Amino acid sequence: MSNELSFNDSALNDSSIPIPHESDPPRAGTPGGQHAVQWETVAYTLGITQGQILVGRLRSEGIPARAWQEGAGQATGLIIGKLGTGYVQVPEEFADQARKLLDTPVEWDEETDFDDDEADAADAAW
Repeated sequence: MSNELSFNDSALNDSSIPIPHESDPPRAGTPGGQHAVQWETVAYTLGITQGQILVGRLRSEGIPARAWQEGAGQATGLIIGKLGTGYVQVPEEFADQARKLLDTPVEWDEETDFDDDEADAADAAW
């Protein structure tokens, strides 16, 4: 008897497990489903860093978002021109909500003290 597996082996030929075919439609029970997401640009920034900050703001409000920059611009650290432009994108169904949020100024808590005297003293010691 050979140690090689054959395609007639009952462990590999279980008819209870359907083998998907590329022409089969996606199953409705697939988690997350399968559909194409159309991304819409809602903001242009100077470089990827500012774009990532805006993405964080959008995500904190429950809006899926991504930021990207042309690879050559990102590799060279450009923040101006076509290669330096950062793009903030959201799925098109969130575009209006995202634009409204980004047009709203950030309101800071007036009791928050952003001047840290200890940090200033530490900087002066250096």
